[in-house]
Amino acid sequence: MKTIIASIATLLVATTMIASPIQEIPVKDIDGKATSLKAFEGKVVLIVNVASKCGYTPQYKGLEATHKKYKEQGFSVVGFPCNDFGKQEPGSATEIKEFCSLTYNVTFPLMEKVHVKGGEQHPIYAALTGKESPFPGDVKWNFGKFLLGKDGKILKRWDSGVEPTSEEVSKAIEDALKAK
Repeated sequence: MKTIIASIATLLVATTMIASPIQEIPVKDIDGKATSLKAFEGKVVLIVNVASKCGYTPQYKGLEATHKKYKEQGFSVVGFPCNDFGKQEPGSATEIKEFCSLTYNVTFPLMEKVHVKGGEQHPIYAALTGKESPFPGDVKWNFGKFLLGKDGKILKRWDSGVEPTSEEVSKAIEDALKAK
């Protein structure tokens, strides 16, 4: 009996230590290096589909400010450039990095350009927006935001019009950072 209980306890511990499916999905950083969100395990993450030639592009400033404000507490913004909406991210990886660095002093991680909707939708966005997501439905435009908890689970979702420095976003980040 003790062996069965010990086996069940070991299984429960092992199960809770496995990263969420979102964290396991392979992605590439802006330089083409293979990675995943597992690199952010234990951190609160704000995933944003970004674009350089969009009316919401000035949100880069707020995203960077939010990233810096909470970075030391275990938070990161992660940007996924996307050209799905109005062809507003036509640049190459080098051009995107240069634009973000020179125009907005971006220090948060950028991933390679992906599709966030349609037949070529990246698996990370399929997980964020699919039927199993707590916030299903296609991303409507650039600068859609998803907040992931320390465990990689989706906590909140905001459309483009919600500023990354808004009280609503800040409170959700702070609450996620306080969570065990």
